Amino acid sequence: MATLDVRPRLIDALSVLRDRVDAARFPLPLRGAARARRNRAELLAQLDDYVIPRLRSPQAPLLAVIGGSTGAGKSTLVNSLVGRRISEAGVLRPTTRTPVLVCHPDDLHWFAGPRVLPQLARVWVPEQDDGGESEYAAGDGLGRSEYGVHGVGGVGGMGGVTPGGGGGAGGHGVRMGHGPRTAHGFDGGHGPGQEARGGGELGAAYGYGYDHGYEVGGRAGGGGAVGGGCGAYGVGDGEAYDGAGGGASGVGLKGRAGVGAAGGGGDPGMLTVRIETDRALPSGLALLDAPDIDSLVARNRELAAELICAADVWVLVTTAARYADAVPWHLLRTAKEYDVTLVTVLDRVPHQIATDISGRYAELLQRAGLGHVPRFTIPELPESAGGGSGLLPATAVAALRNWLERHAQDPVARTAAADRTAAGVIASLRSRLPALAGAAAAQHAAALRLAGRVEEAYERAAERVRQEVAAGEVLSGDARAHWRDHGLDGRSDELLDALTHGLTSLLTCAVQEADERAAEAWRRDPAAAEVSLSAAAGAAGAGGRVGVIVRRWRRCLEELAEEETREARAGQAGERVGSVEPEESAALLATALLGGRRARTAGENLADLLGAQTALRLCDRGARLLATYLERALHGERERRLAPLDQLTVPLDQQAELIAALSVLQRERQTGKQTGAERQAGTERETGTEKRKQMRSDEEREMAMEKEEVSG
Repeated sequence: MATLDVRPRLIDALSVLRDRVDAARFPLPLRGAARARRNRAELLAQLDDYVIPRLRSPQAPLLAVIGGSTGAGKSTLVNSLVGRRISEAGVLRPTTRTPVLVCHPDDLHWFAGPRVLPQLARVWVPEQDDGGESEYAAGDGLGRSEYGVHGVGGVGGMGGVTPGGGGGAGGHGVRMGHGPRTAHGFDGGHGPGQEARGGGELGAAYGYGYDHGYEVGGRAGGGGAVGGGCGAYGVGDGEAYDGAGGGASGVGLKGRAGVGAAGGGGDPGMLTVRIETDRALPSGLALLDAPDIDSLVARNRELAAELICAADVWVLVTTAARYADAVPWHLLRTAKEYDVTLVTVLDRVPHQIATDISGRYAELLQRAGLGHVPRFTIPELPESAGGGSGLLPATAVAALRNWLERHAQDPVARTAAADRTAAGVIASLRSRLPALAGAAAAQHAAALRLAGRVEEAYERAAERVRQEVAAGEVLSGDARAHWRDHGLDGRSDELLDALTHGLTSLLTCAVQEADERAAEAWRRDPAAAEVSLSAAAGAAGAGGRVGVIVRRWRRCLEELAEEETREARAGQAGERVGSVEPEESAALLATALLGGRRARTAGENLADLLGAQTALRLCDRGARLLATYLERALHGERERRLAPLDQLTVPLDQQAELIAALSVLQRERQTGKQTGAERQAGTERETGTEKRKQMRSDEEREMAMEKEEVSG
């Protein structure tokens, strides 16, 4: 298998593709939309948590994620591989709620920062030198610790702050020991209003150097460095400040994280990963105990899937009783699809049927095209039960441990394992991206279809309004009565009020009819199942909004009539112009525009008052003004109905952007393969040349020796 070319251009192409995937949205409940959302989330997790970090840091340790279904014995397996209890194992489910990552101390800097699993806050547990536990029992943050280190308090429980310590990194506290400075550089003295000063060195390579102030309501200052990267933790209502340079982590409970801190401010529900170090693991290898992939807690299932996607090696654990279940086989098929480096462990196999069960499992793997996958069998032992010590005999896990160590310590094997997984994920994009693009196109088409229903309904409403205005429907009821009285010294303002009210009613009825027609069309379309047309648009206030627009039209009409009347007076276009009031002109103009055939005399009266030419010009300008405001009223309501779609819909170019990003990535991969092949061919040519030179040199040396023998 060819090694991946990790040129910057390939990483840049992947980064662009990642941004395109992140921008994709599938909000409408179409067939396949839920799958597209899951695939998008999975793809983002793989790119963010594994592929891009691995390409940027090909020399990073090999990360093996131990995954599997409930009760498969993942935590017991991790504990046994390390040689001490790292992860809690037991009969209660789910046991593993917080993922646990363990690595060699020299490799800690690779995982201290957000290189992998950037969405998870780090919870630190110092290395245990003697494998012992603290004198403090597991507790709840009220002065007791959950994980202890000899001479030093462990990680506090949820959120408590007492004179003894406790309190918060992402809902968990870091609790210091009391007394003199220990080998880990912690300095005691933790009471209300007090500060802890100190900071020592843990080995020569990097310092833990915590410099925390643990005062209630105070602040924790000066986070120490773990290879240039561990931040500070705030307690109570205080703050964490001045985290280490390059800050990988800094969390302030009810406070804020300071300089260099990548963590956010103290959300008790923050997802975390617990980091431990142990010299029993070889440098270059890290193990991660993931939550159950079939956990009853949805958050745990999602986190487990993300963690598996971040692995160089998938170690999938199943049991003799559940090896044929659907969940592990779903993961196995996924691993095959992505061509990842895969290991399977058949756990808790009774001695009496070990050969039979192992043979059946091997046959199933062979049928699935996974016969080449390394298989390890662990017998059923008393330590496997929930009441056991949580540690299996070293001989039970020796084969798996040797396989992992060999692949971690052998540069060729480690590179091959990591490259295969990364290359497999990248190759899978060829089928996964078009599927996402197709789903995005379907979303856009459905949104256009729903928007078209609304636009069609409002076009019909606009046509209805135009027809009814032309027919003089507004001049009915009170408006018609006021018009009849207008010639008998009726008031112009009352006629304008009646016409304004009639136009408002006409527009409101048209909007309601359009809403009913569009809503009926949406009810028949599955894409609109989760989008409420009337509720989202605020249809209940349509009458008020339409009334405001009609009143604005009236004011503009009155200003227009006043302007034309003033010009007519200046020109003395008619005998009665000098005595005409603008309100009279506005009332006649509104009646002529809205009365249709019912108000033919309104235009004639306006011509008598202002002159024929002025009256024609005024009616023409008034008609354009009316059309503008009618369109504005209906357009505003239509846009309100379309607003929910505007908020949900992916852009039209989303599909094209996904395909274009994939095309660029494939071109860069092909170029990288060609470059790698040319480089390999060049190396082979150089090697062949050196061999030929060596052969000629050997021949010349032999000939020289023969000449010496002859001359002798």
